[in-house]
Amino acid sequence: MDLKDIMQEKVFAVVGDTLNEEKYAYKIKNELTEHGYKVYSVGKELPSINDVPDTIDVIDLCIHPSKGLKLIKECNKDYKYILIQPGAESQEILEYLDKTHTPYLEGCALVGVRLYCKEK
Repeated sequence: MDLKDIMQEKVFAVVGDTLNEEKYAYKIKNELTEHGYKVYSVGKELPSINDVPDTIDVIDLCIHPSKGLKLIKECNKDYKYILIQPGAESQEILEYLDKTHTPYLEGCALVGVRLYCKEK
């Protein structure tokens, strides 16, 4: 799995401050939405990944690593991949994802949209 594979998916849960224009979560949410992806915002808009009312293809972590790990551990929903934005990674998250055999990639959704947008 690589960034191109992830960008072929349709439904993203962006985890972070999607209401603050200065934050990357906000920018990622808007960029994905503008390019035809279905996006749910977790953190400031929905309190939990479990509150997403749809199936999730990709959970995009744009949040402090300790908060991201907590939300992932609490998640009861099925999903295909986790995309970890620069700055949202930690040794604890990576160890947890490896231990639970969860497919993940460290990368940037903004780069992915510009290179591999599903509409291209």
